[in-house]
Amino acid sequence: MLANHSSFLVGEGPAIQQILKTVQKVAQTDSTVLITGESGTGKELVARAIHLESQRADRPMVTVNCGAIPGDLLEAELFGHKKGSFTGATQDRMGRFELAHEGTLFLDEVGEIPLHLQVKLLRVIQTKQFEPIGSSETRTVDVRIIAATNRNLEEAVAKREFREDLFYRLNVIPVMIPPLRERKSDIPLLVKHFVEKIDRITGHSVQAPEGAVLEALLAYDWPGNIRELENLIERVVILKGHGGIGLEDLPQRVFRKYAETQPAGAGAISEWDFPRMVLPNQGLDLKNVVASFENHLIDQALSRTSGNKNKASELLQMNRTTLVEKLRKRGMIVPAKKKEAGVEDGSDFDTDI
Repeated sequence: MLANHSSFLVGEGPAIQQILKTVQKVAQTDSTVLITGESGTGKELVARAIHLESQRADRPMVTVNCGAIPGDLLEAELFGHKKGSFTGATQDRMGRFELAHEGTLFLDEVGEIPLHLQVKLLRVIQTKQFEPIGSSETRTVDVRIIAATNRNLEEAVAKREFREDLFYRLNVIPVMIPPLRERKSDIPLLVKHFVEKIDRITGHSVQAPEGAVLEALLAYDWPGNIRELENLIERVVILKGHGGIGLEDLPQRVFRKYAETQPAGAGAISEWDFPRMVLPNQGLDLKNVVASFENHLIDQALSRTSGNKNKASELLQMNRTTLVEKLRKRGMIVPAKKKEAGVEDGSDFDTDI
């Protein structure tokens, strides 16, 4: 069993279970690991789990985002420099390799390292030795390398955009993290985990979604993977504050995908499509509540169709004239004057695109 500090690798599907087994096996070695997967799949979480399960856990894990540092500065960032070695080098600076001595160096987005710098990186991996910029003194480090990329490095090698010898040095233990759309069975556990996490942080009391809301989350493809899911849950929980999450709390991109999966002309609405409302002891004005809910659905239909009343009325399965009349009563359509618009009084002079 992995320790609690790796519990963020949430899931019960075969893909995540295989990754957890790999983490357990490679953590006790110093072999170089190459983690691949789309952006947002959790590559850094896997790297951190490997580090924290290793014998180097009490030493630093130093992270370098190779894609976020300009190529002309990345060499100094990795290997350090001597004072005066280039413009702006006002003092000696230790590089990330030295900072990670006896620990782990995580090279995120390693596929973005410029070709000229890949040669020096290859030498460090092979010999554990390097020279800071502007120095002839050779430094020796004891560092475990974990690299990650969202690029296909084999294709990059074929295009001569990445050195073949460096690829094989990094790809000793490959770990591939599948995108969230390929392991949707883990979504309910991930959602529950994130809701409880944000509840703890904020002090809120939002319940993990079920029913149609969970179906909507499962229907969406999550191009941003786990990072997108966590960010969405954080936003929903913070804005909700307490109670259950309803379909109305989901962003349009998620709700729209769910709506597309529903049978055409379906008239039945699940209880989960409504907010969880408890009848107050003092009662309520049912007419106003129903009108409010009707307006909410009309607004969603107009938003989803960019204001096109023909398409919105089709979504709501009502006549366009009925929809226009309801909008006029809400003051959302101003009747055109015959003398100004050239149409009969009382007609709506709006144009659908």
